[in-house]
Amino acid sequence: MPPTTEIRTLPAAPVAASPEHRFALARYRDLSLVPVLLVLCVIGFAVSPAFLTSDNLLGVAQQATELSLLVLAQSLILISGRMDLSLESTIGVAPVIAVWLVLPDHGARFNGLGLFPGWAAIPLCLLVGAVIGAVNGFLILKLRLNGFIVTLGALTLLRGLQVAVSEGQSIVDVPGSFTYLGRASWLGVPAAIWICALLFFVTGSALAWLRHGRALYAIGGNSEAARAAGIRVDRVVWTVLILGSLLAAFAGILYTGHYGSISADQGNGWIFQVFAATVIGGVSLNGGRGTLFGALTGVLTLQLVVNVMTLAGVPPLWNQFLNGAIIIVALIISRFASGERQE
Repeated sequence: MPPTTEIRTLPAAPVAASPEHRFALARYRDLSLVPVLLVLCVIGFAVSPAFLTSDNLLGVAQQATELSLLVLAQSLILISGRMDLSLESTIGVAPVIAVWLVLPDHGARFNGLGLFPGWAAIPLCLLVGAVIGAVNGFLILKLRLNGFIVTLGALTLLRGLQVAVSEGQSIVDVPGSFTYLGRASWLGVPAAIWICALLFFVTGSALAWLRHGRALYAIGGNSEAARAAGIRVDRVVWTVLILGSLLAAFAGILYTGHYGSISADQGNGWIFQVFAATVIGGVSLNGGRGTLFGALTGVLTLQLVVNVMTLAGVPPLWNQFLNGAIIIVALIISRFASGERQE
């Protein structure tokens, strides 16, 4: 009688989540703040019937435009696995230097150099932003310096340059090209809102569908693996740093046009709100995860919270405390919802 052959069934290997499943989960994370926004709208209407008026909602959106551009810039940088603390200084120093270069050296409250005509103010402002991003990229990627320390030093240096050039005073004699975008309305809606919506849509589409956009997630997830796959990591990250500073400089243009002047401390303390919005919007501080839609809902959440508090008569001195509390709560929720370790 032939020997009996025993056949043992090996345990099935765990099945990894498919890309489609992970994509679906990411979409749910993107929508996680939508119920919060709806609840805030209900609370706002209960606090004051004026909350749901078009004037109030457009005012909230208008006030969120400059912050949303900084959040857009920081989100791109964080997705690539980096961070830039100097964005809050760029929003102030870029317009100051641009105005300093175009205003005449006499006949105005703030005397400039008068080297360029007034129409060149916007291109000069964007150029200053691009130079700041390029220098940060050189120090981080070529000299291999710590990115956090580099951008922290740049934040302090640029803030000091802004105060020194503006002589510690507000600049009210700004060129007309600066004031147009911040004050114009297109189809009854402030132009700044249209511009920000377009920038978020175009950049979000690029991240989702273009090869270079998907490369950002690969770099943020594992830069060495991305480099082995043929992605030019340093070039892509350098480009993102320049783009982020460009967006911050453009935010400075909108902010200047909105309020009609450049203050000596413009942008001071904004970096805390930027990180609050990006974190609660689901952008990972570790890189490689997050979407611009989630970041945008983070901005709107912060702005609606402030608006509801204002309508309720809560002193604005509590805003900074609330932003910090929102960051901590968002980190706790993210930790238990995703099961990932926060480094």
